[in-house]
Amino acid sequence: MPIIYSVILVIGVLFGIYISQSNGIVTAPKGGDNLFIDDIFSLIEREYVDTVDMNELQEKALANILESMDPHSEYIKPEILDEVNDNLHGSFHGIGVSFRIEKDTITIINTIKGGPSEKVGILAGDRIVYVGDSLVAGTKVTNKTAMSLLKGPKKTKVDVKVKRRGVEELLDFSITRDVIPTNSVDVAYMIDDNIGFIKMTKFSATTHKEFVDALKRLKGEGMTQLILDLRGNTGGYLGEAVGVVDEMLADNNLIVYTQGEHRDRSYIFSRHRGLWENNDVVVLIDEGSASASEIVAGALQDNDRGTIIGRRSFGKGLVQEQFDLADNGAVRLTVARYYTPTGRCIQKPFSGTKEEYLIEELTRYETGEMFNADSIHFADSLKYVTPGGKIVYGGGGIMPDIYVPLENDSSRYFFNKMANSGILFQYAFDYADSHRKEIMRYGDAKKFNEDFVFTDAMFNELMRRTEEKKIYGTAEDKAKARELTEPLFKAYVARDVFGDEAFYLLYQPMDDILQKAIEQLTINN
Repeated sequence: MPIIYSVILVIGVLFGIYISQSNGIVTAPKGGDNLFIDDIFSLIEREYVDTVDMNELQEKALANILESMDPHSEYIKPEILDEVNDNLHGSFHGIGVSFRIEKDTITIINTIKGGPSEKVGILAGDRIVYVGDSLVAGTKVTNKTAMSLLKGPKKTKVDVKVKRRGVEELLDFSITRDVIPTNSVDVAYMIDDNIGFIKMTKFSATTHKEFVDALKRLKGEGMTQLILDLRGNTGGYLGEAVGVVDEMLADNNLIVYTQGEHRDRSYIFSRHRGLWENNDVVVLIDEGSASASEIVAGALQDNDRGTIIGRRSFGKGLVQEQFDLADNGAVRLTVARYYTPTGRCIQKPFSGTKEEYLIEELTRYETGEMFNADSIHFADSLKYVTPGGKIVYGGGGIMPDIYVPLENDSSRYFFNKMANSGILFQYAFDYADSHRKEIMRYGDAKKFNEDFVFTDAMFNELMRRTEEKKIYGTAEDKAKARELTEPLFKAYVARDVFGDEAFYLLYQPMDDILQKAIEQLTINN
């Protein structure tokens, strides 16, 4: 580590990195009176007392340099570049399943409808024991290893042996890999006869199209009011965020502008007739909403369009571009800041370490912000006014129009500790896995929610598992936990059996932010 820090210090003082406009390859100037990076690494390689892995040294030096500039510039190693990019491309090649590692075994949660695995008969609950000739059950397989085995070029085959509950012998399947979409619109459904709900998890290359498709479908089902849920959405492509906003703004309204030291100010306006220009819209955000999510919320808020509900967003107002490197890795470099239509830069301050920046949410707990909007204080210099006269603030995320704090109820402490430890989630998974056929007989999530009974015996089993993890509660704690557990347990089970939409349908009554949005739209109707 001392040699790494020494190299970084010398590099930071003595050399500049230049990015070629023609091919995007990072190069460094040579010659002259100063030492530059190639000279320093050559010196280390020739003269250092021990053998040094020069590739590893260069990777660490580059990663530390970028991290010292801002928390979002980063070096991406060649071996993970495809994996990183797949998340934003909107698709990858694979077998079409969602899975989790359960007791050192790849367990299928769901198969993608129409995908390669569904076509050959893979079912939810199947355990993959072999991939080709490689035993993967009971071998401490990781998510990364599983992905590398199951993903691959389109039209290539992968043979698997699976263990299916109720069947003694292993079942053989030969699956032909194909293009697998990675949807950014998680769910889209009607809450009631008028209100539609769209949950968007990221902004990938297909987000705008997915959003338009969801809008058209829900409009066809009678939607006149929209709730767009961007909670936990960490962002993605700027262009896709602009496309989503454009569907909700009239022509020629400013959506966002960007500017950097080497990037001229660039304005982006709404350009076409949108599908949702005149109807009610509410956008849900929280401390996990970042970047492109904040562009959408900020653009609508600054144009006096709709209502933003939730908690203050993350505060990422930096634009990254990706540059390919000669080692087949890449650099994501911050090249500009983005600004909302009123001129707000919502990038929160950053100093100290990257870890401190990323967990700034903890400070919000400590200051009381998460539990009370009155704990948030903005300087007058951060105050902006929209065309409609609404006061908005910059300097650290989007502040919602209607703030919904977390429930600060000490009687929930035991339940929260149990649920946050994953015990409830695991028990729901185990129950769904062992009772899948029985649950499927309900037909759909709504019927399951109405008729399924969460018994005292089931709650007692959950408490037994909780105490195994050394988490204890009083009789009052357990009574409160019994009340809160049933709807969340049923939502988890429904998702495992009926899909993601089922979770949101069943969890909806417990979702304070969503309930506030429904209340607001009901008032407006």
